[in-house]
Amino acid sequence: MSLAKRAFDVASSAAGLIVLSPVFAAVAVAIKLTDRGPVFFRQERVGRGGTVFRIHKFRSMRVANEGSLVTSANDNRITPIGALLRKSKLDELPQLIDVLVGDMSVVGPRPEVPKYVELWGDEARREILSVRPGISDPAAIAFRNEQDELAAAPDPERHYVEVILPKKVAMYREYVRTRSFFGDLAVIFRTFATIVRD
Repeated sequence: MSLAKRAFDVASSAAGLIVLSPVFAAVAVAIKLTDRGPVFFRQERVGRGGTVFRIHKFRSMRVANEGSLVTSANDNRITPIGALLRKSKLDELPQLIDVLVGDMSVVGPRPEVPKYVELWGDEARREILSVRPGISDPAAIAFRNEQDELAAAPDPERHYVEVILPKKVAMYREYVRTRSFFGDLAVIFRTFATIVRD
């Protein structure tokens, strides 16, 4: 499966970057016109084998965004255009770059920051990090409204660590154990269906 999956990743990410180039340009202009700073947000995430890479996302928060690593819907660091990008998931599109270069896959466990990967436990880390992280996976679909859940929590970061993260880890491990090429296609279809429906 690994060779077929990688071939699919390269072909789909390259095609996506070409087809969506007008969208990339429009979003980049919108970010620049509404908020000073870089177009892309780069942050360290943990990839396959524990290798750390810097993910690409459209920047949805102000440049001076020190604070919690989790983001709730009412976070005052989110820019006006950033709120729209996050709601529509357009902020995730630049991860096609990470897929093309081999740091990520189209489908796989979502890449976490090192701080939260340390909380997974040794066995979970070995299992989850045996595959490339992905743009989408069953957990990403299940927690598509995560920022709204965090906004309702008295302590968003604590809620993420104690409630959401353990559920995600269990779903990541289940994906790794049961993954298949056609299963990945189903995740892609469900992801698009969820975005359109929401």
